[in-house]
Amino acid sequence: MTRAIIHVDMDAFYAAVEQRDHPAYRGRPVIVGADPRAGKGRGVVAACSYEARAFGVRSAMPISRAYRLCSRGIFLPVRMDRYEEVSGRIFGIVRRYTDLVEPLSIDEAFLDVTGSRRLFGEAVAIGERIRAEIREHEGLTASVGVAPNKFLAKIASDLEKPDGFVVVRPEEVEAFLRDLPVARLWGVGEKTGAILRGLGIQTIGELSRWPEEALCRRLGTVGEQLHRLGRGIDDRPVVPEAMAKSMGAETTFAVDCEDPGRIRQSLLRLAERVSARLRREGLAGSTITVKIRFADFTTLTRALTLPAAVTLTDEIYHPALSLVHKVPLEGRKVRLLGIAVSKLTPKAAPGQMPLFPSDPRRENAARAVDEIRRRFGEAGIVRLSLLPSGSREAGR
Repeated sequence: MTRAIIHVDMDAFYAAVEQRDHPAYRGRPVIVGADPRAGKGRGVVAACSYEARAFGVRSAMPISRAYRLCSRGIFLPVRMDRYEEVSGRIFGIVRRYTDLVEPLSIDEAFLDVTGSRRLFGEAVAIGERIRAEIREHEGLTASVGVAPNKFLAKIASDLEKPDGFVVVRPEEVEAFLRDLPVARLWGVGEKTGAILRGLGIQTIGELSRWPEEALCRRLGTVGEQLHRLGRGIDDRPVVPEAMAKSMGAETTFAVDCEDPGRIRQSLLRLAERVSARLRREGLAGSTITVKIRFADFTTLTRALTLPAAVTLTDEIYHPALSLVHKVPLEGRKVRLLGIAVSKLTPKAAPGQMPLFPSDPRRENAARAVDEIRRRFGEAGIVRLSLLPSGSREAGR
């Protein structure tokens, strides 16, 4: 039986959510990421709308360059909690049609609908229904590729963005690939691309005419992979979502920081973000990792495994702070700070009872804080220790 694979890829997801939530931003260049600070900001672009892309702005671009290209753009901070909330509903839509869903990120996934066709119709009809439901229920657009395998479906979904819908039937594979640039193939980066150009190979069709042995002589094992992909062969299964291996958060300081108080405060904010994500996913973790990047881009990581899995902010923050204290910071400026929690387990999973179990009242309070922030945003409730010093004095 020919497999039926769908690749669903949301269009400019973070920026699209912002435009939907703020109608005044629609049709305007929206850039989600760090504060540009009039071209002197730090960090990178997390996502940008198609209106911003018209100015040359791209994801992962330094935010300072994005500002120079599009100074009149709308620059917004990342609202990860909001994007994850919307993503959860979108994945709820796709899982109505199959249990074989392999998330690639918060905004894209492979679906194997081979066994769903008796119930929902052919793969093309399923892809159209998914795209229509996302538009109807979330007011967002998704680009969809339908093909016999993952490789072809991924290329298809990318060809007519935004709001694209491309179908590749088994008998159309050769014609579909023939004129596409060889850079579309997985595994073709700058180095491999240069070798292929040196061989006179510009398109996938030209690559497919080369004998496998000749490609392997020049490219090693990569040659075998490219030969198969060039003919549209990809036998990899869709692997349903596995439990996340870790959850983390990091921040880049606007100005390199050497103030211990600011570092502690930033660490606490990161611990809050990670803690909220763990609760939302029903997980706990026992290994805490801290990442510190200095002004000279030297990066250090330190990790600590706890006797029991944790989920609350303080349970993450205090071990993380102890790890920071073990790093010699005197005379060094910190550029980036991060926390990750790994060795994750379901919160309700049976296991060894901790010597000092968490007070259920603390967990209830944490969930109440989560709900307030969900309804009123991050500023709805803030720890006193995270307020600016002037605000703390005024509140006494």
